[in-house]
Amino acid sequence: HYYITNNFEDMIERCEGCGESATLQCPTCKKLGLPASHFCNQACFKTNWGNHKLKHKQKAVIESITNGSGTLYPGYSYTGPLRPYPRAPRRTDLPAHIGRPDYWEDGKPISEIESRGIGQIRVLNAEEIEGMRLAGRLGREVLDVAAGMVRPGVTCQEIDDAVFEACVERECYPSPLNYRGFPKSCCTSVNEVICHGIPDTRPLKDGDILNIDITVYKNGFHGDLNETFLVGNVDEAGRKLVEASYESLRRAIEQVKPGAKYRDIGGVIQKYINSCGFSVVRSYCGHGINQLFHTAPSVPHYAKNKAIGIMKPGHCFTIEPMINEGVWRDNLWPDDWTAVTSDGKRSSQFEHTLLVTETGVDVLTARQEMGGQPHFMDNL
Repeated sequence: HYYITNNFEDMIERCEGCGESATLQCPTCKKLGLPASHFCNQACFKTNWGNHKLKHKQKAVIESITNGSGTLYPGYSYTGPLRPYPRAPRRTDLPAHIGRPDYWEDGKPISEIESRGIGQIRVLNAEEIEGMRLAGRLGREVLDVAAGMVRPGVTCQEIDDAVFEACVERECYPSPLNYRGFPKSCCTSVNEVICHGIPDTRPLKDGDILNIDITVYKNGFHGDLNETFLVGNVDEAGRKLVEASYESLRRAIEQVKPGAKYRDIGGVIQKYINSCGFSVVRSYCGHGINQLFHTAPSVPHYAKNKAIGIMKPGHCFTIEPMINEGVWRDNLWPDDWTAVTSDGKRSSQFEHTLLVTETGVDVLTARQEMGGQPHFMDNL
């Protein structure tokens, strides 16, 4: 495989290895129908062969999975029918002028780690509140861009690319990107995936439900939200699950006001969800958010929890109940991110970033059109 051919008919390209001008092209990429890969000379090609050949392997894996003959994690026992598809490399082409959180390079949220154990819920001042309002509004704009792409045949990788570009247009950093090593700009969770699904090259199918979780980082503040979408024609049971998960969030937000206890939110959610015949995930919870992506308070979504804290004006946090069609328990895929239902049944979620005010609550990530309703309701 250590050979390349001249490609003088094309314009001068940049070497994949060193960035210098290149006129040599990898013949295997050409044979496989992959985008052209250029190199400046034979030595540079050999030096970078270890990384470059992964493109060839990815093509083969995509074809084997598409044909139903392969899997990314041989031997792993999946709980449901969904399978992971190959992923494009992590984006590293963010313009230099866009502000970055402390973990952008090495994946370690040092400021967040250092704040753990303190447990104090910060009261934001007027300037910080304006920073959160801006981050929330921009996060909503980015989610609305992603919403416009949801349809059968589109891949979550394409949605992730659109999210990255929408963040760049707004001079935001996509907060999930390299957070604790997460490789993408948003989370896309399909069917039995509860949360933290990694965007890949699987095309969305008619009847899927899809959650898109967006967080943006702007001027030092994070804005976090998500919605679940109906892909094409979703069956009645799936629609009821999505409707119930949104209604549980709406009812929880009604409880937010000064003096309310964080631990009481879960009771409101679970009472309603149990009446619908569904279950509430316990492994993941809402969280404080400000200059830190995740901080105090913790906001469990189930009853009889031990969350600490009383709401005060200036508190900023998320509520994001994850609602399962079957049992509440979860499993983790070998990628160490993708949380799935332990029985393989579907899961749905909605999330908002909330600010406690003197009189109640402001939803910082509210949709500005259609009376604020989530996108799945537009065509019901």
